[in-house]
Amino acid sequence: MQDYGIFFSSGECWKTLRRFSLATLKEFGMGKRSVEERIKEEARYLVEELKKYQGVPLDPTFLFQCITANIICSIVFGERFDYTDDQFLHLLNVMCQIYSLLSSFSCQMFELFSGFLKYFPGVHRQIAKKQQEILNFIAHHVEKHRVTLDPSAPRDFIDTYLLRMEKEKSNHNTVFHHQNLMMSVLDLFFAGTETTSTTLRSGFLLMLKYPHVAEKVQKEIDQVIGSHRLPTLYDRTKMPYTDAVIHEIQRFSDIVPIGAPHRVTKDTMFRGYLLPKNTEVYPVLSSVLHDPQYFEQPDTFNPEHFLDANGALKKSEAFLPFSTGKRICLGESIACNELFLFFTSILQNFSVASSVAPKDIDLTPKETGIGKIPPTYQICFLAR
Repeated sequence: MQDYGIFFSSGECWKTLRRFSLATLKEFGMGKRSVEERIKEEARYLVEELKKYQGVPLDPTFLFQCITANIICSIVFGERFDYTDDQFLHLLNVMCQIYSLLSSFSCQMFELFSGFLKYFPGVHRQIAKKQQEILNFIAHHVEKHRVTLDPSAPRDFIDTYLLRMEKEKSNHNTVFHHQNLMMSVLDLFFAGTETTSTTLRSGFLLMLKYPHVAEKVQKEIDQVIGSHRLPTLYDRTKMPYTDAVIHEIQRFSDIVPIGAPHRVTKDTMFRGYLLPKNTEVYPVLSSVLHDPQYFEQPDTFNPEHFLDANGALKKSEAFLPFSTGKRICLGESIACNELFLFFTSILQNFSVASSVAPKDIDLTPKETGIGKIPPTYQICFLAR
């Protein structure tokens, strides 16, 4: 990333880009009713798509990627893509491959010994090549936006950024330049797609493994929402069991186990150890998400971890799937809204089944590194 973009820049550049990105995401719906409407619209498309399969087994990877990618695409690019769009599906496949490569053992070795290994062929070159494909797609859309830009009516994140670039073109020290635009869009596109779709994939594998949990969620859906309207975010406060299940899916799946890499900005003493300036540090999220002090059975999937004695949702300070501190995931609220609305919309309309008996379903991740990738599986969505 060469220190460009939102996630891997630092200092004043990072502060300015993060502040701008948060403000722009809010302007185009984050935390507002408009983003809820986008998610509900996408949920409708998904339900109609799943009905076409008529209960035939399928790998849900790309459909879950499509729905999460379309929410961030509507904010960043100002459009959603059809589930049969070949270029869109190819990009999602490329992102899936990058995430898998980043989480591979080879990539962990490269991270540890990059100063030496960067001179040799390896996983880093595969990732760079695949990343360039996504950057080419972004460049095409940036150029299209540049040509059709109306300064009086910005349509999305790219338009807003281009207007800021124009405003600051005489400032030679500005962070609003083309390279930061490209990498910021890549950051949002990648993070807004892979993490939430992977969580959904893990979640529905857990529903196959623990069908009694899915049945209890459906019972709550039937009581609170019924079958004649889509779920809304307002419903969440009246559905503590479903909310607890989603929290437990996030905790148990632990999809970013070592957190995003950070770096100390000055010599730092920590618990008697000196961390010299620029030392890479990782907030190991697994250590809190599986802490027995906070979760009675940390290695067991149990929604009761998030329910009190009265069956109400119980908060935990160790629930940190989006990391912590100043660099906490800036899309947290969008992701939480997506998880609730997509999860409940699917279980409202479908029961889930597998040809594999629940006791034989293997939850062992396919890769564990930067990300924890769930195993590939087939699932049947049976109309209720």
